[in-house]
Amino acid sequence: MNQDNRPLPTAIDVSIPSVARMYDYYLGGKDNYAVDREACEELSKVVPSTQVLAINNRRFLRRVVHWLAEEHGIRQFVDHGSGLPTQDNVHEVAQRVDPASRVVYIDNDPIVLAHGRALLEENENTAVIQADMRDTDGIFDSPEVRRLIDLDEPVAVLFVSVLHCIPDADDPAGLVRRVADRLVPGSFLVVCQLVSEDAATREYVTEFMRVSTEGQWGRVRQQHELRAFLDGLEILEPGLMEVSTWRPDPTDAGPRQLTQEWIEYGGVARKP
Repeated sequence: MNQDNRPLPTAIDVSIPSVARMYDYYLGGKDNYAVDREACEELSKVVPSTQVLAINNRRFLRRVVHWLAEEHGIRQFVDHGSGLPTQDNVHEVAQRVDPASRVVYIDNDPIVLAHGRALLEENENTAVIQADMRDTDGIFDSPEVRRLIDLDEPVAVLFVSVLHCIPDADDPAGLVRRVADRLVPGSFLVVCQLVSEDAATREYVTEFMRVSTEGQWGRVRQQHELRAFLDGLEILEPGLMEVSTWRPDPTDAGPRQLTQEWIEYGGVARKP
């Protein structure tokens, strides 16, 4: 159960699209079903750059984890709404810098739990737990987090392309603050979400995803709203921006492309 006593799903429901499985499909994965592919195809008719957006987001995740591990010496990561395992997962990027790096993945989708546990079975420095990411106390007090994450040392907490899944009524800004309160100074929060400055795009995508996923969705927001989520934290250079422009890596496979109708917008903040 989560903090609002809403039961977590225990079975994989293939009758409605899953955000995690749709993302997997856009990244070229195989852990998705016809209902997910159909939803992606319908969404792409109105926002055709969505697959590029997913690729940009994944590249941002890889760059930011490597930067935190290599440049800031972070050795422990908590990844909220991690999604299905794919190439260059957080633990793989961090453990290439230091094999002792520790990672906890969090997702409420049972298929993520099943695939994640199979992938990580022999990696003692990594764990995956099924939890509602709004349940901050339940997550940080869980046996897996207590085993792997030393909260007396700096931690990098990731909210990469997941806050748009949280409705305003559930206070995504409050979630970020609750997590920051559990961390020591010098810890990092990586935050990005889907934003659009075009009202028609925001309204269409928000309603499409809300109906398609039967309410497992918040909304597409605007840039100023995400900035407000980080009040009280130090936003690090180069600031908040469309994520493909955040510390771009010339070695990324394929050309960098900007999306048009909506973007992933975010960056990195540090707890002072």
